[in-house]
Amino acid sequence: MRKKVTIVGAGATGGSMVEILQAKGYADIVVVDIIEGLPQGKALDQAHAGPLVGSDARIIGTNDWKDTAGSDVVVITSGSPRKPGMSREDLVNINANIVRDVAAKAVKHSPDTIIVEFANPMDAMCHVAKDASKLPRNRIIGQGGMLDSTRFRTFLGWEVGASVKDVDAYVLGGHTDATMVPIVSHAFIGGIPLRQLLPKDRIDAIVERTRKAGTEIVGLLGTSAWYSPAWGTIEMVESILLDRKRILPCSIFLEGEYGIKGSFVGVLAQLGAGGLEKVIEVELEPDEVAGLKKAADAVLELVGLIKK
Repeated sequence: MRKKVTIVGAGATGGSMVEILQAKGYADIVVVDIIEGLPQGKALDQAHAGPLVGSDARIIGTNDWKDTAGSDVVVITSGSPRKPGMSREDLVNINANIVRDVAAKAVKHSPDTIIVEFANPMDAMCHVAKDASKLPRNRIIGQGGMLDSTRFRTFLGWEVGASVKDVDAYVLGGHTDATMVPIVSHAFIGGIPLRQLLPKDRIDAIVERTRKAGTEIVGLLGTSAWYSPAWGTIEMVESILLDRKRILPCSIFLEGEYGIKGSFVGVLAQLGAGGLEKVIEVELEPDEVAGLKKAADAVLELVGLIKK
């Protein structure tokens, strides 16, 4: 019997997640959205690709949460983008209301589910999902580090002229330009420390481009990215569904790790059938640890703007 994944939000990112999951074939998929006809149409269109991609995964589009019952994982992509004239407080409260409603409905129909939070501001929305669902920390996991890390790895591979598959690097901290922490001290290409391959000025330039990669894409497209975020999220979902126990950069509710308590922060996390199975604390340089603490404070500041 295949696992069941619910994708909340039938937009470009949610649709890409469905496409990737269908091709993998190990899970049935439910796409739920408030817009009538949108999830049904996208699901039917994608289902028609089944014979071509060789997948028997069942795809359902719906506006009814009852169809999501028994989901092993629920991915929350639904939320509003920031618009001109909208303050940070406006955005966080609009999306908090959406995520609060979605998380409550998710656990009502799938009490044993694991929630992967995607909607922005992601780290703060993890707090909302945790409060609304009442789930323990191992079952609320935020996606952000996966995307930021794959951007970091891509830019490093390009700079050195090496395959991106041979780049081992990750980004921790927060999922914003100001709070993400590319971990240079643990970056390797083909097993060789990054600092042996590139001078500091080039590394600094890549770190800066990584931090602003999302803004760079918005400037080109006029909207946020969706392909790479979708792939990053499904890597997390796959590790959970198939109990792969991979160690991935994710936003986790910290309970003392790195001296941080009570805030969602991007760290290395082992993901398996139980969701978060272990936080992996690595020995970071002092400025990197300071960056994680800065990210934790920034998330809590944002959470403080949310109206109950």
